[in-house]
Amino acid sequence: MRMDDVARIRFGSFVRPPEETGTGSPRVEPVLGYVVRTSAGVLLLDTGLGDAGPETEAWYRPRRVPIEEALATVGLSTGDIDMVVNCHLHFDHIGGNPSFPRTPIYCQRRELEIARTTEYTVPELVDFPRARYDLLDGEAELAPGVHVVPTPGHVDGHQSVVLRCDDGTVILAGQSHDNASQWSADALAAQAGDLGHEAPLPLSSPWMARLLALDPKRVVFAHDAAVWIP
Repeated sequence: MRMDDVARIRFGSFVRPPEETGTGSPRVEPVLGYVVRTSAGVLLLDTGLGDAGPETEAWYRPRRVPIEEALATVGLSTGDIDMVVNCHLHFDHIGGNPSFPRTPIYCQRRELEIARTTEYTVPELVDFPRARYDLLDGEAELAPGVHVVPTPGHVDGHQSVVLRCDDGTVILAGQSHDNASQWSADALAAQAGDLGHEAPLPLSSPWMARLLALDPKRVVFAHDAAVWIP
């Protein structure tokens, strides 16, 4: 597996309203997934924008690319996907999950429990006919060089995928951060002491040092087309 074996696919976009951007202006954000050809088959991170009902549709004004159309841009179809990883179970990351009956879908056990017991997401996108969840309790290796690492923050059960490629490590960060700039700030916070800065210093995510120790060469995101490169 090489870094070039990771392909981005676009599931559409939505408009984040000014109440959520903190800037006073709306912001258009992409919804991105990633396909990886691994030694154990083809992995897909996230499956696109679902329909969460009229209120959410009016709030975010999404524009969707159907799952088959998105996969076709990299020469694949739903039948070519051997495993799905959801970084978390919000509607904008699991819209295409029902297109993968019997395909193993990896998520953290706590994430599925929350999705099933609270008004957290869209139930029919989670528990669809012949859904197969392979639940994880913390870190796991899905295939040689393919690791899932919990990255809580956006939600408690968020997870990212670490790919140990022959030519460097790639992190599929999902929505651990909304954009590459947030990741960069968090990474610098984790490194501040080593850079010689003295307190007071910002706090970093508790798992950031773990991921930086893996020496990532690229980090990619679910809602930002920018790529973080050290």
